[in-house]
Amino acid sequence: MNLSDLTTAEKQYYLQHVVAPRPICFASTIDNEGRVNLSPFSFFNMFSSNPPVVIFSPSRRLRDNTTKHTLQNVMEVPEVVINIVTWEMVQQTSLASGEYPKGIDEFIKAGFTKEPAAIVSPPMVKESKVKLECKVLEIKQLGTEGGAGNLVICEVLCLHLADSILTGDRKFDQSKLELVARLGGDWYCRISKENLFIVPKPNVLLGIGIDALPESIRNSRILTGNHLGKLANVQQLPVIDPAFHDEKMRNIFENVSLTNSDAESEIHAYSATLLDENKVVDAWQVLLRGLNR
Repeated sequence: MNLSDLTTAEKQYYLQHVVAPRPICFASTIDNEGRVNLSPFSFFNMFSSNPPVVIFSPSRRLRDNTTKHTLQNVMEVPEVVINIVTWEMVQQTSLASGEYPKGIDEFIKAGFTKEPAAIVSPPMVKESKVKLECKVLEIKQLGTEGGAGNLVICEVLCLHLADSILTGDRKFDQSKLELVARLGGDWYCRISKENLFIVPKPNVLLGIGIDALPESIRNSRILTGNHLGKLANVQQLPVIDPAFHDEKMRNIFENVSLTNSDAESEIHAYSATLLDENKVVDAWQVLLRGLNR
């Protein structure tokens, strides 16, 4: 679809569903009279580590083109605390997104506890396990019509991490921080231990690439793109290890009733299972023996 043919509401509807999941910036701000505001924004991410910069965007309202109290506050007092939203606080966070009149304290409405920040003026949300104290470097207006974003570019000055999400040597334990993120409409997602997974990055040691895989593996009707990606992330094409032994592989090869195409399908299917279990070395050994049978 051509976006020029869509209304602003339709553009927002489709883009918010597909550009997702989006982390949530739960922003606490203060105006020049000392009145506190607390509001969540899902147009939010990290953009630099030196200097440490995050950006969130309070958009102009679609229905009447008005601006949000958060935006008004950071224009008056260019400081913000970004409280990271986790599963335990998502319902209260949603409550704070209501369009309460100016001067109404969302900390009270949503039942959160104010906690003094170390450097900036706005208070932190005590219940949040991660807090980023920030100064606002710049506010970049992206338009003047309803739906237009306003990029609030923030430098992180101080980071608060709960002990419960750190290991004994002060490293981050991703499985202990049940982050939530926004999707489209009323949809959210929960990042729990059960749906976390690791994808090893190539970094300096480059993978051989899918184009370097043997043709029968590369064109497999069973192995998916994810399977091929794992196989192609090795630094050099593996060779057969004489010491490798696998009982299921042996049974496949000893089944004389299998035609060549049947055997290849069985080999690829078993390799797919191994890859799903992240047993990349074993999968390569099975595939290599299949190529040489």
